[in-house]
Amino acid sequence: MMRRAAIIIFILSNVCSNIDVSVAAFETSMPVIKQTKLAVAASQETTTSQDSNISYVIARGDGSSGGGGVAMPNNDAGTLKRPKVGAAMPIGRPSWFHVPAPSKAADSRYAQVKESLSKLTLNTVCEEAKCPNIGECWNGGTGTIMLLGDTCTRGCMFCAVKTDAKPPPPDPFEPFKTAQAVVEWGVDYIVMTSVDRDDIADGGAQHFAHTVQLLKQLKPDILVECLVSDFGGNLQSVDILATSGLDVYAHNVETVERLQKFVRDPRAGYAQSLSTLAHAKQMQPGLYTKTSVMLGLGETDEEVIQTMKDLRAIDVDVVTFGQYLRPTENHLSVVEYVTPEKFDYFRNVGEDMGFKYVASGPMVRSSYKAGEFFMEHMIKTERQQQQLQQ
Repeated sequence: MMRRAAIIIFILSNVCSNIDVSVAAFETSMPVIKQTKLAVAASQETTTSQDSNISYVIARGDGSSGGGGVAMPNNDAGTLKRPKVGAAMPIGRPSWFHVPAPSKAADSRYAQVKESLSKLTLNTVCEEAKCPNIGECWNGGTGTIMLLGDTCTRGCMFCAVKTDAKPPPPDPFEPFKTAQAVVEWGVDYIVMTSVDRDDIADGGAQHFAHTVQLLKQLKPDILVECLVSDFGGNLQSVDILATSGLDVYAHNVETVERLQKFVRDPRAGYAQSLSTLAHAKQMQPGLYTKTSVMLGLGETDEEVIQTMKDLRAIDVDVVTFGQYLRPTENHLSVVEYVTPEKFDYFRNVGEDMGFKYVASGPMVRSSYKAGEFFMEHMIKTERQQQQLQQ
């Protein structure tokens, strides 16, 4: 008989002391956001199959035909799920995980992107975060450049990027190198992201702004999306970037409110993330705002839907949903492999709520080539319509 230990949800006593004044001010002014209380449950054993005489593989599938993974009930006897490092992983990898492999041809677009990045000593989140879509994006001639170095000052439990309290200082020539690489690629839409840099006063906002401005000077028609940190809740940093000339201001809330302290670094937070997205839109009303949520970490359907409601309350335009995949054994284990049908369900719910674009699927990531094509088309179409109406 297969058994599975239910997760004990721990209350981290040291989190409550890290309260940011700017966040507190935000919470009093923004639309009411549902406050989810953490449930504490005693450890209990549950069976993974209704028939204890049937083996797991037969009952659930080994992943070869779309099965695999432990189904996560929304609420099992009042016990909410949460991820944990070292916890048992779902057995089998579902059959829907298929991505294009990197091209081996010496003259491929993949090789060209890799060579230009190497020549200019630029980092990409594709490599540093071990993104499974690197083949699709680089084969298509683009990548997501990671500014401010390759070392993060935070230690989120889902992320493979290396961390250090005092990373090397940013390369002052990085904005110029980045602009040069992007122009060489010949793309019309580019996503730039970065590590968190809590060691820099403005969190690296001015560094980002310089890069955006250089890109726009070299290629005025290019659309620029910046996927940035929360800048520690510093809204002045948000101002700097939001008014730099970029087209899409992206910041990821990563997970539902209840799971924030288990998934993200203690210096991050749900309200703090929402505050930066709301402020960016307020500073630049024509700016598109975007965020991303990982699924498979123990969230319930109701929590995902509430997150979408909170995002629409601050007029976020675009949301993406993708499957969380554990990068190493030292990171959070996957709680559930979410089915494509469930991703379709959340996409439909989001579209009905009024999001301009909802990308939802197991292999969807914050920035990936297919999503960039749609974003580019959507933005250009809307701006053409606005010009015709003037």
